[in-house]
Amino acid sequence: MPAANRPFIPFARPTIDEDMVSAVADTLRSLWITTGPQVQAFEKALSVMHNDRPTRVFTSATAALEVALLTIGVGPGDEVIMPAQTFFSCANAIMQTGATPVFVDVDPLTRNMDLQQAKAAITKRTKVLMPTHFAGHPMDMDALYQLAHENNLRVIEDAALAIGSRWQNQLIGSFGDIVSFSFHPNKNITTVEGGALTFASEDEAKVSEAFRFHGIKRLADGTRDVTVLGGKFNLSDVNARLGLLQLARLDEFIEKRHLLVERYFDRLQGSSLTLPFRGDKGHSWNFFAPLLPLDQLSIDRKALMDELQRHGIGTGISYEAVHLTSLYRQRGFREGDFPHAEAIGRSTLTLPLFPTLSLDEVDYVCDTLLQLLHHYKK
Repeated sequence: MPAANRPFIPFARPTIDEDMVSAVADTLRSLWITTGPQVQAFEKALSVMHNDRPTRVFTSATAALEVALLTIGVGPGDEVIMPAQTFFSCANAIMQTGATPVFVDVDPLTRNMDLQQAKAAITKRTKVLMPTHFAGHPMDMDALYQLAHENNLRVIEDAALAIGSRWQNQLIGSFGDIVSFSFHPNKNITTVEGGALTFASEDEAKVSEAFRFHGIKRLADGTRDVTVLGGKFNLSDVNARLGLLQLARLDEFIEKRHLLVERYFDRLQGSSLTLPFRGDKGHSWNFFAPLLPLDQLSIDRKALMDELQRHGIGTGISYEAVHLTSLYRQRGFREGDFPHAEAIGRSTLTLPLFPTLSLDEVDYVCDTLLQLLHHYKK
């Protein structure tokens, strides 16, 4: 059972204060609650933050990825190269367009897409590279864009975990091709649900608007036309108002994440766990997910997670190997295809990490986990 009087510690928790609650309430009272001035202000703030690049917001990062693909004309017959170790939404968004996800393995240290394997996977049908900045640690952006340039490929960066991350002191999303962010409650900032794209081209940003809202184009005479098969992915002003206040505190949130992660490293260094790649200050640390030494334990991951739950500690899995889900097994993928992604998927464990987590709570998580590892050691 949890320590006496100790509240349950989830693996993720949004930071919502009374100013944010009040601002959202004011937006509701305004009665302009769908897409409107708050969305425009949020898009502008995101654009300014990212070197004035054209920015559009969406109902989710999943929607943003799908729209990004459609905007650049990805469809049946095209291939999109992506890592096998990431969230399912990346592959699903590709499939929704009729294109084919082509999985490659990841670097076992950084857990980012292995660019040598990506290079080997390029065919005449390849149209896009879609890497994930794993846990907020940026890809090698120089190598990524060199590979794309050499092969005349577009890049859609899955930066769902990486708003506020930096590559060589440049914010992810402030340069490059198309970059997608997530504002889910377990991300670095939240709009409850939401996502965004930053573009290198204003023309493409405008094209994305049609895919975001029913394919509608407004005509000079005030009527509407439908030019493409669009969806319904427009963010509301209620969400955007929260996003504006969250964005203003992003640096503060990331600074706290760094402090907490340093405590995790201090407490867990030298244990039987394989700790995440540390990186540098450019890493925004959306989550902290060591690998369990399951071959040394007399307990499996689910049972260990249940034990932690009984001690008042929530955990997650970031992530299962995408190609081993039922949907993609049906497309011919099997165990052994991508060994690093599979090894990570089998043994990863996401520990609590969020800005309102205290150092004392990190110590409790570490103490409990280390005790359980010792207790169940073979």
